[in-house]
Amino acid sequence: MEIAYPFHIDDRGQVADAPYDAHVEQLIEQLLFTSPGERVNRPTFGCGVIRLLFAPDNDALATANQFLIQGELQRWLGSLIQVRSLSFQSPGATLEITVQYVVQRTGRSGTATFVRPRPVP
Repeated sequence: MEIAYPFHIDDRGQVADAPYDAHVEQLIEQLLFTSPGERVNRPTFGCGVIRLLFAPDNDALATANQFLIQGELQRWLGSLIQVRSLSFQSPGATLEITVQYVVQRTGRSGTATFVRPRPVP
């Protein structure tokens, strides 16, 4: 068992934990939505996807961000997962990222989809 994300205390009064495969998915979420410079001891950690919520919606930007995200997943989580595919979409008022991957330790395939609403101006 691994520490759950977001960090919290469970009903037993202990640090909440998560099964390994769920922990890996939580690590992907942390990497995607952490901005570089946000963590003091790891200043280069993160994709900063949250900034894309405010970015204009166009194909060239989406493609560039897809390569950025895939590179950061490889850099930070390459020893834990093998990314099979990554889709980055911004349909209307939401930002949607889907990562298909294989967990190195267990060989289990997984798909994680993260959806964040765009702020209303």
